[in-house]
Amino acid sequence: MFEKQFQVFVVEDNDWYKQLLVHTLSLNPDYQVHSFQNGKDCLDNLDKKPDVITLDYRLPDMTGIDVLRRIKNVNPDIQVIMISEQADINVVVDLLKEGAYDYIVKTNDIRERLLNTVQNIRNNLGLKKEISELKKEVQKKYSFSHLVIGESKAIKKVQELVARATTTNITVSIFGETGTGKELVAKAIHYNSVSKAGPFVAFNVSAIPAELVESELFGHEKGAFTGASYQRKGKFEEASNGTLFLDEIGDMDVAFQAKMLRALQEKEITRVGSNKYIGVNCRIIVATNKNLAQEVKKGNFRKDLFYRLLGLSIELPPLRERGNDVLILAAHFARSFSEENKLPAKKLAPAAMQKLRQYPFPGNIRELKSMIELAVTLSDGDLIETGDIVFGDDEIIDISPLEEFTLREYDRRIVTTFLDKYNNDVKLVAKKLDIGAATIYRMLKEQKTTGRG
Repeated sequence: MFEKQFQVFVVEDNDWYKQLLVHTLSLNPDYQVHSFQNGKDCLDNLDKKPDVITLDYRLPDMTGIDVLRRIKNVNPDIQVIMISEQADINVVVDLLKEGAYDYIVKTNDIRERLLNTVQNIRNNLGLKKEISELKKEVQKKYSFSHLVIGESKAIKKVQELVARATTTNITVSIFGETGTGKELVAKAIHYNSVSKAGPFVAFNVSAIPAELVESELFGHEKGAFTGASYQRKGKFEEASNGTLFLDEIGDMDVAFQAKMLRALQEKEITRVGSNKYIGVNCRIIVATNKNLAQEVKKGNFRKDLFYRLLGLSIELPPLRERGNDVLILAAHFARSFSEENKLPAKKLAPAAMQKLRQYPFPGNIRELKSMIELAVTLSDGDLIETGDIVFGDDEIIDISPLEEFTLREYDRRIVTTFLDKYNNDVKLVAKKLDIGAATIYRMLKEQKTTGRG
């Protein structure tokens, strides 16, 4: 019986040489080696799914190249190493074109060469398997059930549109306030669509100076401008056969919008510093918190580009209009944060639920997520109480005059003021103030314990 280890088939009609190859490969205890006298016996056992086959070029019943072709027709993932007494370069080229992994001549150093080649194949297969598993994890992470969460009528409509968007490569435009989850929806569309095997490339238009947007999206040639010391692909090329997500598209400079329109219509771009057209093939998803129709009326956005980008339009509702979804999301964030940090599961107390329902959430889902992560950290028991939930406007503090504060109090008030400004996004505040997130959590827990405001 064959056991599914790392299996190697040796196909060799010379008994002495076959024993040499089998012995050499069997030195590695991780390899399960099986040998065959001719091509037919090897082909009859391909259902055992070998990982590697060493194949003699000259066999008694058929040529090595015929066996190679039939192996590749049955299972193209099987790696074949051709072994021969001759070193005819034309034969080598033909075999490599047919899909052979390597060609090894029967010389005195064949044993070392063979072991190294098989080990390289095994390493590559392991890497491919790891990548495949990672892709499965990514798809699971970005499934509808993990991203488009809620039971409200408004979010049900979003779920329906997202599902429709996955069936074709139609351009999608996502509208919604800051923090409503536009990029997550874009990822949900990508990782559940026919383009999921390709890359998801995100680009925030507003985060890049207007004069650099063209270079970032289209790429540039070496020497195209001061500092362009090497050729660089742009986001359009990086997203080939995948999805290009353009966030804050409403902030795109009017002067660049004509070039953007041409790239979308002709499906080709020109790198900065070049006259050569490069074909591009990627799905486009755009997002903005602006009313693009109003921006067109104001002259800030081209009408033709607006209609070219509109495609399937998805409007994300603000959290304050989603009713009990705030509690569903809060429970989800509490569970996820606890699992990620290996903390005991914590639930919301009824009073805490009521407190959440009454808050308008100007920062939407992003604010809720940060708020719940903080609440899980601050809570002492298995319930999140009202005191564990800190709203931004709970901590608006005038930090002057300085002489009234100790240094520790001053530090704490700076932190709480920044938390208010950035919707309780602890990670962002930690980055802004160049301190550890753990320091912020400790300050807030001390504040809760002492009752100081």
